[in-house]
Amino acid sequence: MVRRVLRFVLLLVASWTVMTFTHEMGHIVGGWSCGGTLRSADLLPWHLPYSIFIPDPKPLVTLWCGPILGVVVPLAAAILIRRDWMWFTAHFCVLANGAYIATAWFSGDRYLDTPKLLENGANPIAIGIYSLLTIGFGYPGFRRSCMCALSSTSHSNVERPGAVDEQTNPADVREGSAQDGPSAAARG
Repeated sequence: MVRRVLRFVLLLVASWTVMTFTHEMGHIVGGWSCGGTLRSADLLPWHLPYSIFIPDPKPLVTLWCGPILGVVVPLAAAILIRRDWMWFTAHFCVLANGAYIATAWFSGDRYLDTPKLLENGANPIAIGIYSLLTIGFGYPGFRRSCMCALSSTSHSNVERPGAVDEQTNPADVREGSAQDGPSAAARG
């Protein structure tokens, strides 16, 4: 049990580091791609990372690239690497980016991404859709990843939709077993 909890905590620390790095690097890539000049940046994960572009010709691109690449890069890595720990990290990044954009909307802190997005003309509906999609898909994936990480047995295929592990009858996954009901196939 202690080993599982330690592994879980290490996964959370690694996931936080990946999330803050990919999110902030998304802003940096977005700013550079639009011709912005990076004046200051801090990527250290134990406080709020930031990047400041002066001038920033297209601030909406710079701002949106953080949460978009902060989700896309970890998901792409999980698809390529295909390991439980990477899916844990990817699901964490999806959920954390969505939760950050949603909660920053109500925080009142004008230096966070969502107030800056709104200040620069982002459509509130687009922000809402981004938050709903990332939280809606991120939460169930992260919940499954947490259960897998804390379980006493390793289920290497639990987190990949449509995957079948060696102990599962493929017919049960396709059709749903009598024990699990018809939603077993939908859960993957």
